[in-house]
Amino acid sequence: MSAGKKILIGITGSIAAYKTPLLVRQLVKAGAEVKVIMTPAAEDFVSRLTLATVSKNDVLVNLFDEATWANHVHLGRWADLFLLAPLSCNTLSKMAHGSCDNLLLATYLSATCPVVVAPAMDEDMWHHPTTKRNLAAVESDGCSIIPVKHGELASGLIGDGRMAEPEEIVSWLDAFFARQNSLSGKKALVTAGPTYEAIDPVRFIGNHSSGKMGIAIAEELVKRGASVTLVTGPISLQAKGLRRISVTSAAEMYAACTGVDYDIAVMAAAVADYTPVEVADKKIKKNSGELTLTLKRTQDILGSLGKQKRDGQLLVGFALETDNEREGALKKLREKNADLIVLNSLQDEGAGFGHDTNKATLYFRNGEEKNLPLKSKTALAKDIVDTITELVK
Repeated sequence: MSAGKKILIGITGSIAAYKTPLLVRQLVKAGAEVKVIMTPAAEDFVSRLTLATVSKNDVLVNLFDEATWANHVHLGRWADLFLLAPLSCNTLSKMAHGSCDNLLLATYLSATCPVVVAPAMDEDMWHHPTTKRNLAAVESDGCSIIPVKHGELASGLIGDGRMAEPEEIVSWLDAFFARQNSLSGKKALVTAGPTYEAIDPVRFIGNHSSGKMGIAIAEELVKRGASVTLVTGPISLQAKGLRRISVTSAAEMYAACTGVDYDIAVMAAAVADYTPVEVADKKIKKNSGELTLTLKRTQDILGSLGKQKRDGQLLVGFALETDNEREGALKKLREKNADLIVLNSLQDEGAGFGHDTNKATLYFRNGEEKNLPLKSKTALAKDIVDTITELVK
């Protein structure tokens, strides 16, 4: 699957850089066009001459060489994929904090292509809490991580932190490119964020949904080749590569969703179940008495889509529960005619509204259940879309 792809490889200062010439050679042999950039520290471990020979391209290290400027913006736009292998602990930290003191980091910060990293470091560094935070940060920013291996390390210890072998990285990239086209030709509808139900011109009933989970799913569907319509409540987050419809109320979201044709629908928004019967046309003044609001049910978006669902359409719902979680998710799966329910629990630390992380349990129509552990919402979105892709197949 790497044949015909343009792959930019970034090499950082790690002893594992000795493997990278073989990785470059295997990718070129597979039909990929490969260019290489290095950090200055990487030159202590592998030579430019070796990499230029196997890649058949000049190797870049510095932003400026005498009168020549290395166009980092062009590099990040040229590539179909930017692979950092090996990724050292030091460069990982710089990526997580937005540092830009060399050509590789400048290219990373301006890259418009997918970014994949293959970390390499000693075991204690790999398991350090700071490293875990930095990995979570770059993953949340959209980077994909090739897992490290357990084995002999440069220190002589046996443990975690060894960079994946070149043939394993090539196989991982083949699977990555295959996933990119797995939903090509499919139309997807995704909802994200809260809805606000007006009480008067300045007040509303709402919830704490940030929209992060829904947007992560929408962007992952785009990466797989789907044509995505994203319907969002009142949130400020941006999303790339898709059609977006912004709404405020549950009624507006219902109208937007029922007007979209889709093959895959993912209802990740936290839609209000109730809305005021009457909305005051002027701000309600505070007085000495109590204020009573009469509420009515909003239109059921997931249920309506379930009733209208045609053969070949896939419907995914979200459930956020505080108690009787499994029962609530299974009831929603059954009553809404959904194919999959993603259950979030407010009982789980680090999950739910406002967090950059989440965990979920998936409930399928055949009775199967699947637990997804706590991870960044970007990473969780990949797992959910992996499941969607399998169901579509």
